[in-house]
Amino acid sequence: MTPFPLKIVTPDGLIFDGQAEALLVRTTGGDVTILARHMDYVAALGMGLAVITCAGQRRNAACIGGMLSVLNGEVTLVPTTFEWAESIDVERAEASLQRANEILHKKSATDSELKLAQARLYRALVRKSVAANK
Repeated sequence: MTPFPLKIVTPDGLIFDGQAEALLVRTTGGDVTILARHMDYVAALGMGLAVITCAGQRRNAACIGGMLSVLNGEVTLVPTTFEWAESIDVERAEASLQRANEILHKKSATDSELKLAQARLYRALVRKSVAANK
């Protein structure tokens, strides 16, 4: 496969800067795979699995929120949160899932607390799923 330049930059800094053969990410409109010579493209990122293929090797990550840009063959991924599968703290994700469930089952929870708990629950599920499928 033909490689293309890929940068992954989070608020914490540069995560990846190199050549990739494919990038699969979840956008708010669904999953998108970027290959070399992809047309110019911009999309908001959803929450889900990101798969980067470099030198024939696949690497999985949890990718949550942000933007994807393809411009003149250069791909830039700017997620709010990006964690390589092998770096995910599964115990922390499980604890976050439990806290979110507690709020979701609390009768006195406000609408904003419920929305925040739903988002936390989904993030924790994404992280656990990605970690389980290294």
